[in-house]
Amino acid sequence: MKERIEELKMEFDRVINDANSMEMIDELRVAFLGKKGKVTDLLQGLRDVPSESRREMGIAINNFKEYVESVLQNKIQEVKALELQREINSAEKIDITIPSTSKKGSLHPISVVQKEVEEVFKSMGFIVEDGNEVETEYNNFDAVNVPRNHPARDMQDTFWLDNGEVLKTQTSAGQNRILRKYGAPCKVIFPGRCFRNESVDASHENTFFQLEGMMVGRDINVANLIYFMKTMLSKVLKKDVDVRLRPGFFPFTEPSFELDVTCPFCGGKGCPTCKHGGWIELCPCGMIHPAVLKMGGVDTNKYQGFAFGLGLTRLAMMKYNIKEIRTLNSGNIPFLSQTKTR
Repeated sequence: MKERIEELKMEFDRVINDANSMEMIDELRVAFLGKKGKVTDLLQGLRDVPSESRREMGIAINNFKEYVESVLQNKIQEVKALELQREINSAEKIDITIPSTSKKGSLHPISVVQKEVEEVFKSMGFIVEDGNEVETEYNNFDAVNVPRNHPARDMQDTFWLDNGEVLKTQTSAGQNRILRKYGAPCKVIFPGRCFRNESVDASHENTFFQLEGMMVGRDINVANLIYFMKTMLSKVLKKDVDVRLRPGFFPFTEPSFELDVTCPFCGGKGCPTCKHGGWIELCPCGMIHPAVLKMGGVDTNKYQGFAFGLGLTRLAMMKYNIKEIRTLNSGNIPFLSQTKTR
């Protein structure tokens, strides 16, 4: 029996070295460890071994079985590593030193305009703050002088969340938070994405971008508002523009205005873009309502301020002569990539 075990071990050592695939290894496993394998034959042969030697032979057979199992497991790992290396060697090679032929990306038109507006206002001493996209009902409505029963809420039908908060309908929703953070005096702009339940057409979207601005201090008046807006627009549009104020109504400003800018396409002479009027409506603005300042913790006996809500989406359309607002959210790469060459 001992001689037979030694013969099988030598045979196994010889054939295992030639096994270079999982199929060959599996054949060896069956040949030595299967139900009709050579280890099974050894175990069946124990009945012919004298009883006094049977235990010793049983241990020797079991040791041989464990040896075969261990060598097979090591061989499996070796063959898997070789197969993986062969796959790697046969895979397509990429020379990372070759210059890329892919086109470079470009910023979205709205991102370009937003960065330009931010830089202009920062040069005039304004702080840039991030705006929340999800706001409390208080910040979005009550804190800007639009209580629950105010009819202006019907004009801003919006998207309510299950927790009672809303997707902000305008960047003015950040006014109370900014006032309480900085107090008075302050000069802050806070751009952000807004949401309204709008019927989508060529000039209306349910998702759009605005930039809110506030300046609060002593002796602030409408002339300050006109100066900052005219300066910013002239730099962003790369040409001198005139602005005008028309009376308007917004619950959070008093007095309230609609700010128009001379049409940058016709210079005020009249064209289809400005509907032949020479002016393009750009943003609501006005002096901040005393009630809004008080809710923000500002002493209205000492301080006044102005606020404006600049439509970044509309400004981008003006700057790049984009006729269709829906293209801005379309993901159309050829269209959007024109930003860097316009």
